[in-house]
Amino acid sequence: MSSKKAESPNKEPPAAAGNSSDELTVVVEDLLNSLSNKFAGVSSELFAKMDEMSRRLDNLEAALQAQQNSSSSSSTK
Repeated sequence: MSSKKAESPNKEPPAAAGNSSDELTVVVEDLLNSLSNKFAGVSSELFAKMDEMSRRLDNLEAALQAQQNSSSSSSTK
């Protein structure tokens, strides 16, 4: 009697567990792919903003340097 009870539950859950395990694997893979894509997008945006800030800082530095050079040359005259 105990062997029949042990066999019945053991036969069905592996199939169900395998199926649910496969479904879980698919869901987790989809989630990881989605997160990876979002991370790639955010990384691209971040690098683009950093490049823009770098260009703006370079322009500001050049403008300050030009202003400093023009004020020092005008004060020597």
